[in-house]
Amino acid sequence: MTVKIYSTDTCFFCKKAKEFLKQNKIKFQEVNVMEDEAAAREMINKSGQSGVPVLDIDGTIIIGFDVPKIKKALKL
Repeated sequence: MTVKIYSTDTCFFCKKAKEFLKQNKIKFQEVNVMEDEAAAREMINKSGQSGVPVLDIDGTIIIGFDVPKIKKALKL
């Protein structure tokens, strides 16, 4: 399973999403869209918006820290 989270250092819900993944022992790749312009464009292309967090779980795009959607995508 591939999990990528697009986030920023100052985003409260990004931190909560990363904590949730860690608590559930889910490995993920973190991409800071404030530091990586290409990643920011990639996130916008995938999600259609510029707010964070955006999670890409095996191609399923989840906007925001939406626990039910994240659990469903992770099959938890």
